[in-house]
Amino acid sequence: MPSGVDFRFSDLVAGRVGSPVDERGTFGLTTADGREFRVTMDGNTSAEVLRNLEHPYLDAAGHRDEMVVPGRLLFAYGVFTPQDGELGFAAKRVIFLGREPESYRFEEPDWWIHQLGRIAAFYRRAQFGAGPIDYRDYRTVLRLDGRKTASHVQETDTISRLVYGMASAYMLSGEEEFLEAAERGVDYLREHMRFVDTTHNVTYWYHGIEVQEGRPEKKLFTSEFSDDYDAIPMYEQIYALAGPTQTYRINGDPRILRDAEGTIRLFDNHFRDYKGGGYFSHIDPIFMDPRHASIAPNDGRKNWNSVGDHAPAYMINLYLATGREEYADMLERTFDTIVEHFPEDDHSPFVQERFNEDWTPDRGHTWQQDRAVVGHNLKIAWNLMRMHSLRGKRDYQALAERIAGRMPAIGSDQQRGGWYDVVERTKAAGDHWYAFTWHDRKAWWQQEQAILAYLILAGTTKDQDYLQEARRASAFYNAFFLDHDEGAVYFNVLADGMPYLLGTERFKGSHSMSMYHSSELCYLATVYTNLLVRGEPLNLWFKPLPNAPRRLHVSPDLLPAGSVRLEEVEVDGRRHTAFDRDGLVVDLPDSQERLTVRVTLVPAK
Repeated sequence: MPSGVDFRFSDLVAGRVGSPVDERGTFGLTTADGREFRVTMDGNTSAEVLRNLEHPYLDAAGHRDEMVVPGRLLFAYGVFTPQDGELGFAAKRVIFLGREPESYRFEEPDWWIHQLGRIAAFYRRAQFGAGPIDYRDYRTVLRLDGRKTASHVQETDTISRLVYGMASAYMLSGEEEFLEAAERGVDYLREHMRFVDTTHNVTYWYHGIEVQEGRPEKKLFTSEFSDDYDAIPMYEQIYALAGPTQTYRINGDPRILRDAEGTIRLFDNHFRDYKGGGYFSHIDPIFMDPRHASIAPNDGRKNWNSVGDHAPAYMINLYLATGREEYADMLERTFDTIVEHFPEDDHSPFVQERFNEDWTPDRGHTWQQDRAVVGHNLKIAWNLMRMHSLRGKRDYQALAERIAGRMPAIGSDQQRGGWYDVVERTKAAGDHWYAFTWHDRKAWWQQEQAILAYLILAGTTKDQDYLQEARRASAFYNAFFLDHDEGAVYFNVLADGMPYLLGTERFKGSHSMSMYHSSELCYLATVYTNLLVRGEPLNLWFKPLPNAPRRLHVSPDLLPAGSVRLEEVEVDGRRHTAFDRDGLVVDLPDSQERLTVRVTLVPAK
């Protein structure tokens, strides 16, 4: 088939303006990989400034040409037409990222805070309506507009992820309703989804429950998800702790800490490989055996989720809340394992994600085979940099930067912006690209990993190249994933940014989506942007219970030592002076009532 294009098609170009608009309405736009497109605008070309959820459309058509200035990053969506042996590109829509050439609206101090508040409001309304927050009404599956389906399943992990989002929204805003939603969710999880094995002194969590009117609830012990059916997957136990642990940072509820400790004992007693290192990905439900043949093809297997997901899901937050060295030690052991086993530079630039018990690569496992999940590579880089701030091992930063340096060319869309999903880890003979496994769509959670990875790298190393990658990723996400009609964010978009609304990917709630990644992004993008990149203050809210520890740890994340200090504390609206400015710890007064604590963190000079 000839390589020349002889048909018209619509597409997106993201890049920096190379030359201003000429008398024909044409300007040059240079993509991330250095290609220049000649873009033509006419009277039908709309122009807008990037907007946040529930913000009005910002029409820039009257200022369009004067805003197209060299160096400015923008999006142009339009029609390619073959003409005279070349492809002409007529822009139909232009998106500016700010009012000024070097302004980016997503770097405004309250951008992500506002976005998280609107996402939380969407899920509060979708799950509970306008009435009281009652988790008996919760459903895993939500349609695009938030309406529920006929499904009666309540999955433990999706409730936990919703709880995480609500807790994070409270921390950034102080809005009591979000904390109420988080705490009621924790109570519901503890009452309905938790099992405490007093004989073996461990805690584990059901996959979920079925709830139908007029029938008793039905516990679902093993996973109902196709990849993990009839087994107990490690990642489900991990994410059961995500919401409660984030809530524990706020309220210090001792019951949550006991649940986390019991679940960690489950990991140590049944999932941990003391001989070979790391954690197995699944155990069977009868003997709690990770090697039992009944859970094939997951018997005796390890993967990214079972080894690496401890850190972002709960363990970093548990350490932040307690300061316990035992949790720092577990994190260090986990990241040492990642550094030792996951890179495979002699085979592929992407990390290896699945392993046999002896750490030999498992390249025949179900759907993954020898394929890379782009977001997992970015997630490893992001969390290595967090861990580097806690235990400053050069290997952590070296691997993070090695991944970050190679990923844009092989995992991102250099023409349109955004990050791809799953690709083959090796190239076929003669291929220029790492082939898409199924499609070229882009998932919301993988954009999150890119934004956070490059933001923390930019903030800790001060490397401007990382900042540019963070801006490109943030620009694509905020331009194309925000649902300005129904609320919250889309699951997937096509390569050109158009929403993909088929199958389960049209939902706002599912086994895979329940506010977690979108809220984690908003929370940590606020932390990294304000404190590490822009040098802005950050306010956080806490509401410890009367029986909570009297030393409140308020560090927002694992950040470089000495990079942030505690500037001001208010307790119940009154100035409070008993705090450790550099240690980021507040000494709370004894009280029989709950205290509302607002802290102001600032970059250290």
